[in-house]
Amino acid sequence: LEDPQVERRINYQAMYDYLGFEFVPAPQTMFADIHKLPAGHMLIFENGNIHQEQYWDLKFHPGENKLSFNEAVEKMRELLDQAVQSHLVSDVPLGVFLSGGLDSSCLVALMRKHLNSSFKTFTIGYEDKSFSELEYAQIVADYCQTDHQVLVLDTLKPDYVEKTLWHLDEPMTDLSTVPLYLLCKQAREHVTVCLSGEGADESFAGYDRFKASRMSTWFNLMPGPLRKQVIGRLTSMLPDQHQKKGVINMLKRFVEGANLDPAGQHLRWQYFFNAVLENNLLQNGFRSKVELDPFRQLREYSARCDAGNDRVNQEIYLDMRFMMTDSVLMKVDRMSMASSLEIRVPLLDHVLVEFMASLPGDWKLKGMTTKYIFRAALEGLLPDKIVNRGKQGYSLPVKHLLRGDLKKYMIELLNDSTVIRENMDPSYVNRLIEEHCSMQQNHNHVLWALINIAIWHNRFF
Repeated sequence: LEDPQVERRINYQAMYDYLGFEFVPAPQTMFADIHKLPAGHMLIFENGNIHQEQYWDLKFHPGENKLSFNEAVEKMRELLDQAVQSHLVSDVPLGVFLSGGLDSSCLVALMRKHLNSSFKTFTIGYEDKSFSELEYAQIVADYCQTDHQVLVLDTLKPDYVEKTLWHLDEPMTDLSTVPLYLLCKQAREHVTVCLSGEGADESFAGYDRFKASRMSTWFNLMPGPLRKQVIGRLTSMLPDQHQKKGVINMLKRFVEGANLDPAGQHLRWQYFFNAVLENNLLQNGFRSKVELDPFRQLREYSARCDAGNDRVNQEIYLDMRFMMTDSVLMKVDRMSMASSLEIRVPLLDHVLVEFMASLPGDWKLKGMTTKYIFRAALEGLLPDKIVNRGKQGYSLPVKHLLRGDLKKYMIELLNDSTVIRENMDPSYVNRLIEEHCSMQQNHNHVLWALINIAIWHNRFF
């Protein structure tokens, strides 16, 4: 963008995709005619010509691995240990991000095994315990005798949101982005390198969306009109609950995702747009510029996957090749580099990942137990309370902030934004704000997405 020959124009197709997935999938960016190099590819400039080549892809080779489950558990323990040990080589102080979840706790336990001296662990938490994992992080820190640092985030200043977006270069609505930025800044005061647990939820089938996908098999046995017109309407009328998850919030999210196009596969539960929003929020001029098919890229990725009929492994491929690279890893890379902090992700060691891909999906998602083989490999290494707990994540309580500390900022920003007024229906935007603030519905995903678009446009245009 520093080159005056490069014109700053909005990529409307990328904006449409972003509104649903909350990131811009490669090779697009939010800037027209500026592209990302897709993960696992190299760009070759030779004899005046330029082209891309793919040098790596995740292969599953179904049926080739002949290990028993117990043998696979032992092999996994060995590879986990090797992966963490290989990432500890450093001439500078090392730390680790500890959320209290299974992935980061695994890293801490294995680091404890290989490091003679104490090391620092860093955790972020909130006053609302349904969003916070401080208790579990403290259990692991005590168990492994680390020098534990806690950052409690009570509120969120607009400056933080704007700074993170500047470093991201384009909107990316992951609700943990701002907390991660602040955590990186805190960690950099003490260490130069941090280990982090990214990639395990994708490779080991750890997200709730893997369970939702399995449950949808039974839900889809009901007639379509019953699912959409009766159950869908009834659940949409339920008011939002205060806590992060909870039965009602989870039920609403499940039914909404289950009624989306099956082409979205399990990523339907990570897609936050729908036909009602599409028809009411987007102006006709915007709609005329884009292909209104959010899952078109997912079909392309699915066609490349060699997992056969193994549904869990098919979904793992989509997570790792579509979601993880341009959302999770992009967020971690940008926020850490913004703080001059190096992040290492041992659980994405390619030897470990390729071994996991060789195992049956049912060893990763056993019934409704996520990360089944991973949990088995960690028995005895961590307290049972940690090994057996479910997924929580450390996302920011944005839905509360938009009803409180950020409410005035949101209203002024969205009503003053040129890009919002020109592409979205202003009256419907204000209706979404009203429904959200009165707790009739939880619109935090779409409102947060619009806020980020408005900030991005103000800053870059």
